[in-house]
Amino acid sequence: MQLSVRAAQAGYRLDLFETLASTNDEAMRRAKEGDPGKLWIIARQQSGGRGRHGRPWSSPPGNLYASLLLIDPAPTAQAPQLGFVTGIALVRALRRVAPVEPPIALKWPNDALWQGAKLSGMLLEASSLPGGRLACVIGMGINCASHPDGLPYAAANLSQIMQTWVNAEDVFAALSEEIPAALDLWQRGANFAAVRNEWLKCASGLGGPLRVKLGEREITGTFRTIDETGCLLLDTSAGPAIVEAGDVFLI
Repeated sequence: MQLSVRAAQAGYRLDLFETLASTNDEAMRRAKEGDPGKLWIIARQQSGGRGRHGRPWSSPPGNLYASLLLIDPAPTAQAPQLGFVTGIALVRALRRVAPVEPPIALKWPNDALWQGAKLSGMLLEASSLPGGRLACVIGMGINCASHPDGLPYAAANLSQIMQTWVNAEDVFAALSEEIPAALDLWQRGANFAAVRNEWLKCASGLGGPLRVKLGEREITGTFRTIDETGCLLLDTSAGPAIVEAGDVFLI
């Protein structure tokens, strides 16, 4: 597992483990111990991987489990935009290692899909540090060699869709190359408009019907766009709806 030349030149670092409970937890622990950031934590497998809302994330060997620690990447109000920034870097990287047709796309806010099947997940976490600093950890699980069964949605892996072996090392090299470019485009939150435009170019389901689960209720509507803050905008039978957070399903 190696950083791209661009990432190394930009000061990024990498720590690789055979097994961790959670790469996100390890990255946040490093932040609280004073790590300066730009640190990738990677595990070949996780014993306690998790996704959004604490859901378990299956983490067998062969896939990529990586978390990026950034310190003060932007003002606190703009930090949630990192999910979209990382999303465009992720889809660019995956399209490089898996140039399939139709191309890999993004489901709001930042899952990578191919033909509606989920290839990856992302978990963004943040914590305030002494001295007013902000630690942001971006965790990614990417299905390179396998994917779990029995999920409430379709899933796939890169080796399956390419019909040849795609290894985690190549995926990480491409990802580590694309992350600095996406962060540069974002300009610490000053240029989210450009990130939004790039995200929309990669969006899955744009202009089509979506179902969004909001806790105990659901809404359906046509996926119109995302707004200047990243919220999902739907046209529903009851009128326009703005979704700040929820589980999205393509119809």
